[in-house]
Amino acid sequence: MPTITINGTRCDFTPGQTILQVANANRVDIPQYCYHDGLSIVASCRICLVEVHAPNAKSGKLEPFMGGKLVPSCQQTASDGMEVHSDSPKAVANQKSVMEYLLINHPLDCPVCDQAGECFLQDYSYQYGRGVSRFEDVKVKQPKKDLGPHVYLYADRCIMCTRCVRFTREVAGTGELLVAGRGNKEEIDVFPGVPIDNPLSGNVIDLCPVGALLDKDFLFAQRVWFLKSTPSIDGITASGDNILFEHNEGKVYRIKPRENGAINRWWITDEVRYGWKHIHSSRRLAMPMRRQYGALVESDLARAHDAAIDGVRDFMALGRLAKPDETRPILQKGQTRPKRLAVLVSPMLSCEDAFLLAELARFLDPKAILGVGPVPTSGQDQVLPAGAKEGDKNAFVVSAEKAPNARGVRRVLEGFGGSKPLEYDAFVKALKTGKGESEIAAVLLTGNYPAADGRGWASGELIEALTGKFTVLLDTLESPLVDDADVVLPSCTWAEKAGTFENRTGILQAFEQAIPALEGSRAEAQIALDLLAHATGQDRYASADGTPVRATNIYGAVVEVIDEGPGQVPAALTVAVPKAPRFNAAAVRERMARDFKRLGVFGTEVRMPSVAAAHKAAVELVEL
Repeated sequence: MPTITINGTRCDFTPGQTILQVANANRVDIPQYCYHDGLSIVASCRICLVEVHAPNAKSGKLEPFMGGKLVPSCQQTASDGMEVHSDSPKAVANQKSVMEYLLINHPLDCPVCDQAGECFLQDYSYQYGRGVSRFEDVKVKQPKKDLGPHVYLYADRCIMCTRCVRFTREVAGTGELLVAGRGNKEEIDVFPGVPIDNPLSGNVIDLCPVGALLDKDFLFAQRVWFLKSTPSIDGITASGDNILFEHNEGKVYRIKPRENGAINRWWITDEVRYGWKHIHSSRRLAMPMRRQYGALVESDLARAHDAAIDGVRDFMALGRLAKPDETRPILQKGQTRPKRLAVLVSPMLSCEDAFLLAELARFLDPKAILGVGPVPTSGQDQVLPAGAKEGDKNAFVVSAEKAPNARGVRRVLEGFGGSKPLEYDAFVKALKTGKGESEIAAVLLTGNYPAADGRGWASGELIEALTGKFTVLLDTLESPLVDDADVVLPSCTWAEKAGTFENRTGILQAFEQAIPALEGSRAEAQIALDLLAHATGQDRYASADGTPVRATNIYGAVVEVIDEGPGQVPAALTVAVPKAPRFNAAAVRERMARDFKRLGVFGTEVRMPSVAAAHKAAVELVEL
């Protein structure tokens, strides 16, 4: 394999790669502004100029390349035997000159700039710039502009790298941005009356290496050095785009794309970027609820789990309630046939959620009916730029399917149950028309849609089909279904749990929990484990010698005894639920692959999130 040497580091490369691409692949630092792997090469910023020596074709001796002139490393292809220096006196002098030029008209507003902390101009000014400014004239002041629904332009911070302009032309294909003016009056602008409002518009914010293009949604919201990043997967659409949740103190502040050349490359849609707001919605369900004397009341988990398990078992065995206000069903004459439990698993849930819910269902009813919730869609898949075809080098597909895991849920339910699960319409029909041993008496529903209605989730048809059936609802947002449920258990969004999604092309990808679950809510997988533990009567508490400790209050609920110490009277009794195993996504995937032949892919084909490189400290630490 051909090799070149960059700043003393020997690097292998593939023919056709540029010097800068080789340096980036081998983590050798060469400053760069205008270059991006996903865009055309314009070599306009000039900070990546390097000094190159190459072997003479006849003698093989190293000679100055191009007569010793500095060459742009982003544009110059590598050749075998080259020696490249970005740290030579000539290259360093160029870097200082470029930085001085870029900072001539740049405002000194780093303390109030949203880009501070992740700004290439700050970093390179420290690493490659001069310690003082020689510019004494008046700086050119450019205006702040509103470019569209999501983007502000602070034009006086722009260094004219043109990344944003090239993106709108080459990737989005909409070309809203342009370069207007010349010299020190040059600036980025939009065509009159044409805001930047394409499905990928937010990516220009990520592309901007300085604080010129800023996100309206994130503006002045949080200092970036306080944010923690957690790798995740798009939980809004079926694209499977790789993303980073950026959060602090349990609150999500923004979503950014995570590079994956096989799926989303470097980009995400605005729908994914801004579609997380329901995570912190005021309409989140935060307390378990159960129906008591015909009214839905807030409850603790122990009583809610009691009501769910007892209600499912009673309705399956005895049929429907004699009266709407009865708290337990009454056996009617000749009504001895067992009825069915039906479980509707939302395509918004992870594969692990689906597996444990199916396991719970088949424990309660070996013939339980399994179905997949409605899969929202919006129009047709859109391929950008216009005229491109899916699979083209620069093509980006905007998915019309607005559920992250419909294929994964179907795969798990079929692999677990041995037959294909019912689709939503067939499931609703089965609720209405089931007779005899196929009659459904109890239903477990899961939602987790980002909109309360789930684009058809809480439809009148479903609500009508649930009439007279015992209904347990696992959901995140308030909806009409809550009022018709007998037990409501709040669940988590995908930001608050770990799991696996299967995207539109059949790729299985794992994601991590980013923030703690909203108090009172749990992952559907954990709820399934809790209910299964409750149904089997597992004990939660043990004394010092390991002997199970059980106590009940006047309602018969299991309570925790808090022992202050030997010989002391317990200080309090707290209502609690039976102990269940803590949900661990990796352990569940391992069990799925081990116990079910059809689910073996979860042991071999799940792609794990890549680990980000550790940040290098800007200031060297010296031990005194």
